[in-house]
Amino acid sequence: MKHIKLFAAAIICSVAFCSCKKYLDAKPNKALQVPSSVADLQALLDDDDFMNGQDGISFDESSADNFYLTDDVYNHFDQPNRDTYIWNNKNYSNTPNDWFYLYNIINVANVVLDNIDNINVDDGNRAAWSNAKGSALFFRANAFLHGAFIFCKAFDESTAAQDYGMSLRLTSDFNQASSRASLLETYKKILEDLEVAAQLLPGLPVHVVRPSKASAYALLARTFLSMRRYDSCLEYANLALQLKSDLVDFNTLSPTASYPFRRYSIEDMFDDVSVQMNYYASSKYSALIDTTLYSSYDRNDLRKVIYFKTEANGYSFKGSYARSVPFIGIATDELYLERAECHARLGDKDAALNELNTLLATRWATGTFVPFTAATAPDALTIILQERRKELLFRSLRWMDIKRLNKEGAGIVLKRVIDGVTYTLPPNDNRYALALPADIIRMTGMPQNP
Repeated sequence: MKHIKLFAAAIICSVAFCSCKKYLDAKPNKALQVPSSVADLQALLDDDDFMNGQDGISFDESSADNFYLTDDVYNHFDQPNRDTYIWNNKNYSNTPNDWFYLYNIINVANVVLDNIDNINVDDGNRAAWSNAKGSALFFRANAFLHGAFIFCKAFDESTAAQDYGMSLRLTSDFNQASSRASLLETYKKILEDLEVAAQLLPGLPVHVVRPSKASAYALLARTFLSMRRYDSCLEYANLALQLKSDLVDFNTLSPTASYPFRRYSIEDMFDDVSVQMNYYASSKYSALIDTTLYSSYDRNDLRKVIYFKTEANGYSFKGSYARSVPFIGIATDELYLERAECHARLGDKDAALNELNTLLATRWATGTFVPFTAATAPDALTIILQERRKELLFRSLRWMDIKRLNKEGAGIVLKRVIDGVTYTLPPNDNRYALALPADIIRMTGMPQNP
């Protein structure tokens, strides 16, 4: 495995090549750099500390509204974290950052994709070859999508061709110049990668750190939800849940445990975590749960004790599926909520409530849950969106949700109060497309978000 480790080092340096000139000038043995087999390529993707856990993505969650900071905590932060909390982080060059983390993953995926087609396929290696290529496409699409949630405006069919998207780097050659695609082009590439990945990958993975057909379908559902294409979201959520539909009964969990969930929960479809949070405002050590949000849980709703820990001055979050670090992967509960929302938006009230109640029956204390009812599909949608927020805390989904829901007219206004000063972020503000790092703008000449 030595050549794989050396090759991984070269990948990291190629992402941040300006700081690695000495390494690049060393001209190491080419045989140690170029993967020569499917096993070599799969080994790169199976480095889950790098592909599923090295990322500290948190720019979006630390900008969202599930939490608040006390004045004392805020005033002890460094400037980038202070600016992030009040949506003013617009000229930063601190490294690592979310852009850096995402393009590390994209680069590894591109290395695999640059080399996989050079390997002959036969009956002996076809399954492994398909898994490696499908996984690389999944990892790249997942990184592009998460980047779009953070650095781009909400997807809008009427403006997506003009709105700034991601830099669609589709090769590991760092000599290729970077430019920003449109948001429409970005989403088209994400969908293309995921649709091919779903054809190549096995139904379920040997381990949830690997992508699968189920997680590719689930990521397609998430993508279409962010595009507000509810019929397509429903289609792919159905396909994903046909392959994996497990739910955890919260009555089997300990409400007093520091970490109630075992790692790799049965709901986990694709495991991804944020180990070293680049922006730590939303970390469990800093953030206190929004008091209105906390109060919205019924006393018989076990999420109130499974998700939260009582602190001296409020409540902190302990309910990560990854135990001590934030879980930002894909789980089945998200898919049930997607199906519920899509059914409601498409006018099928009864199907929507059935999906919601199937999920919530596993969340409430045994014998206490009374299924939700609603007079109309819009009434059901209101309930479903409330439960979506209560279920999917600190999953790097709330920022995207606020953006897409405000496009639907939700009128969500974010507010921070620090030292008696109130900061607000109105619906559809340009600042919902968080700023790219200043050094990336300087080096590439790409346009900054307005």
